[in-house]
Amino acid sequence: MNPTINDVARVAKTSKSTVSRYLNGYNVKRETEEALKRAIKELNYHPNVNARRLVKNNTQVIGVVVDDITNIFYAGILRGIEQVTNKCGYQCAYYSRTSNYQGEFGFLDLALERQVDGLIFISFLKFPQDLLERIQKLAIPVILVGGADKSGQVENIFSVDVDNEKGVKEIVQYLHRIGHEKIAYITGPEEFSATYWRRKGYVETLKELELECNPSWIIPSDWSEEGGHQAMRELLKVKGFTAVIASNDEMAIGALLCAHELGYLVPKDLSIVGFDDIEVAKWVYPPLTTVKQPLFQMGEEAAKALVKKLTGEELLEQLVLIEPKLVIRHSCIKV
Repeated sequence: MNPTINDVARVAKTSKSTVSRYLNGYNVKRETEEALKRAIKELNYHPNVNARRLVKNNTQVIGVVVDDITNIFYAGILRGIEQVTNKCGYQCAYYSRTSNYQGEFGFLDLALERQVDGLIFISFLKFPQDLLERIQKLAIPVILVGGADKSGQVENIFSVDVDNEKGVKEIVQYLHRIGHEKIAYITGPEEFSATYWRRKGYVETLKELELECNPSWIIPSDWSEEGGHQAMRELLKVKGFTAVIASNDEMAIGALLCAHELGYLVPKDLSIVGFDDIEVAKWVYPPLTTVKQPLFQMGEEAAKALVKKLTGEELLEQLVLIEPKLVIRHSCIKV
């Protein structure tokens, strides 16, 4: 039979209540703690998690919901979440919206059935208003990652995101510093919140620097390499610019390939910048200048906020925007 709390108390020569206090995180005398550690190791004792959940009325499990669990882009965020939750004694249960038969909002059952103590919802799509309204009615805390809205749309729900607007602003300012005054832009799909804020950063910074904002230099695309390739082909029919900002690295890589295929030398003839700093960005030729998304830090901030809410601590702010970092490589040149 598996060892019980009574066995631990017997071997450690202490009471059952003292063992219970220690296992639930309360302080005990140092010599008692050492005796309990030795007894637990000797007996290979593991607490009955289900029993503890019944007594404490919680699961010690945090639900982590992502759009697509197979998307490697989420890996940094998930590592950040686990770094915090594991230290605080929580396990993570992962839920993929796109691969679950219960439908788009099926993950809410985790909360309604109290299978988890809290939820972290990661999505870079715009959060639907009906989803936000349902989240606000839940009895457990929910943290949003990736679709934060600086306009205050996500009211009374803590959100974490990268400052997309500032990231593109830094790119435009950098290009301006090295002499570029005619800058084109490949934008992303409208269903993503980052698309709006990154394009806003581009347009507003051009105005601040009194640079030309030519509508024919702004091409919509789909954030894929193929989309970036096609968008660059369209831009090169228009011409007149010296640099191109692609609003993610995949499109920047597609644009880079298109430029090479059409006989342009990057960065001699044309500078190209991306956004995200995905792993392959430093391995393309030339290595891509981009903006690094602080994904690990986003996960950390989300998990810290959730743990605070679970322990009853008040959050001083409802939105945290983490600054991205400009990574300068070799795909841009001074003109």
